[in-house]
Amino acid sequence: MAGHSKWANTKHKKARNDTIRQKLWGKLAKEITVAAKLGGEDIDLNPRLRASISKAKSNSMPSKNIESAISKGIGGYSNENLEELIYEGYGPSGTAFLVIALTDNGTRTVADIRNIFSKADGNMGELGSVSWCFNKCGYFLVETAIISESTLLEMILEEGADSLTNLGEFFEITCNVEKFTKVLQTLEKNSIATLKAEILYLPKSLLDINVESAKSISKLLDRFTENNDVQEVYHNADFSKLQSLQQ
Repeated sequence: MAGHSKWANTKHKKARNDTIRQKLWGKLAKEITVAAKLGGEDIDLNPRLRASISKAKSNSMPSKNIESAISKGIGGYSNENLEELIYEGYGPSGTAFLVIALTDNGTRTVADIRNIFSKADGNMGELGSVSWCFNKCGYFLVETAIISESTLLEMILEEGADSLTNLGEFFEITCNVEKFTKVLQTLEKNSIATLKAEILYLPKSLLDINVESAKSISKLLDRFTENNDVQEVYHNADFSKLQSLQQ
């Protein structure tokens, strides 16, 4: 019976993981479709599409799914009339949140987002209320073991990167959105693998939080992730100090 129980638990865990993965692939496909629709299929001219494809590949999304999502975007025969909406608000301890959604029903989505904030004792903000706390940029992570800092720095600065930060195990690279494709092409040309290559929003500064706020923020993030319309969530809460205390 012990063996049977273990197999049952393994199947349950695999089914749950498969469900999570399929949901993530669905969100990634929506982003690829919208990126292709707005900017065309040429990834050299469409940094958003290149970034979304890179993220899809890093999450093991099959090539056929990626190609299908691109075709929907450029062919205009997607059944979904998707639009990108950005919601701003405040979470526990006054943390700033940016919520990026792709939806075919803005009325439904805004109600859902407002409800999620409300359940976490947060609230929706007006347009521009917290967006000033973030910078939109190209973002890369590279393992420090595969290249020296000086070599990488020289390589990316020539392509217009803004910064390189040594995080210990990883190098963090940021650049202007318009330079994303050039920086990524240079890394690929030199066989420098990236753990992350995305266009995202980085907080300009981080807000200290306590343990209770961290738990509430984590639950809030989970609720946003579970929503089918939400693509990405960005915040300015600083979890690093809490993590160091737990070590």
